[in-house]
Parts: sequence; C-alpha cells; structure tokens
Amino acid sequence: MAGTKRRGVVSLIIVGVIAILLVVAYFLVDNGVRAVAQDRAETEISNRMPASVTGDITVTIGGTSVIAQFIAGSFDQIELTAPNLTVDGVPASVHVIAHNVSTNTAKAIGSLNATLDLDQNALNQLVQASGTAPADAVMTLGDGTVAYTGTVQLFDFNVGYSATASASAAGDTLNFAPTEATVTSGVGDIDATPLVDLILQRAPIAVCVASYLPKGVELSGVDISPTRARVKLESNSLMLTAQSLTTLGSCSR
Repeated sequence: MAGTKRRGVVSLIIVGVIAILLVVAYFLVDNGVRAVAQDRAETEISNRMPASVTGDITVTIGGTSVIAQFIAGSFDQIELTAPNLTVDGVPASVHVIAHNVSTNTAKAIGSLNATLDLDQNALNQLVQASGTAPADAVMTLGDGTVAYTGTVQLFDFNVGYSATASASAAGDTLNFAPTEATVTSGVGDIDATPLVDLILQRAPIAVCVASYLPKGVELSGVDISPTRARVKLESNSLMLTAQSLTTLGSCSR
C-alpha cells in the first residue's frame, strides 16, 4: 500500500512538472510570437504611411498573451513610438496608444490617443506653412503660453509689437489667442493704447493641421512648455488600412 501511495505521489509530481514546463514553453513561444508580430506591425505601418512621413516607428503589443489576443480577434493595446518623425518636413516626436485593435484591419480601432511633440522651430514651420499667421510672426515657447512678434500697419507706418498668447486646440485647428501686447516701434509720440487694444481684439492665429493627419484624427488639446508644444490627438474611427492611413484631412482657407 505504501508503495502505491509513493507511486501516486511521484505521478502527481511528474504531472505537475510537465504542466509547469508546458506553461513556461507557452509563454516563451508567446514572447517569440509577440516579437515577430511587433516587427511585422512596424513594417506594415511604415509601409502604409504617407510618402510625406519619414522616420522609424517602434511597436509594442500589450496584454498577457499575443496568441490569446489574436485568437480572440482583438489586441488590448498597441503602442507606437516615433521620437524622430518628420511630417512633410516638420520634425516631431510621436507617441500613440490604441486600444481594442481588431485583427480585421477593415474595422475601426476602438480608441486612439496620441501626443505630437513639436520643438520651437517645428512649431514655427507649422505656423508659417498654414498661411494664416502674419508672415513675420515668430513664436517663442514659454511656460503655458507662447510669445510672438509681428507688425501691423497704422496709416503709413509699420508698427512693431510683441504679444503673449494662450494656446488651445479643437477639431483640426491650433489657436493662439493674444492675451497681452506691447508696441515696440513705429508710433513715436502717439498713444499706443488703442493699437494695443486692436491687437488684442484680433482673431486668434488659427493653424489648421488636418493636412498632416489621417482623416478622422482630431485635436483634443495642447500643452505648452519652454521646450515643446505637445499636441494631443484622438480618434475612434481610424482603421489600419493603407487607404485610412494615407487619406489625409484638408484645411479650408
């Protein structure tokens, strides 16, 4: 009887060890599949980006098991990082997190949230390319605001000014609304107060970015710091198809 019990215990131990080895093997295979899937995703996304977009993209697939997620038909989370991307000549750092990404690319991503970091030079390139800002406006990043200089014409004088503006974002447009202004040249002994009021009453500088983004991706906010302008993006209609990724929005002037 004792021998039978020992054999039973030994059998349970062997079964337990085999089960553990199978679990370990599964996760090793799963990790291998994850690496292959991430590499494939990086290649596919890079190949499907518009010709105006260049730069390396890193893809990370979240969740506990890539195999299980693939069988279920949807990935819990896919993260894309591109710290040195160039979009139509404008350098940017991009970070994207997509949730509920179907293995069927004809289905829309459940939700997408992204950030686009622009340094000061890149922001000025974007502003000037929009064609809506004064040709001589040069923006300087600050703590929560931007400062810029420009000129306005008063009678036969070109009057220089500097302004501080708050930034906001909605839909397809970045807006810079002046909150303070100072006349810097060109008025002589004339009281500059009416001119300052005129500058503050001017419509915000509106920078449409739709032509840089796949159709269906919209701005959800903007955060300004001395080192970068961080534009926040979102979408719940984007698909990972060549047509969806390469069909850009348009700006009406």
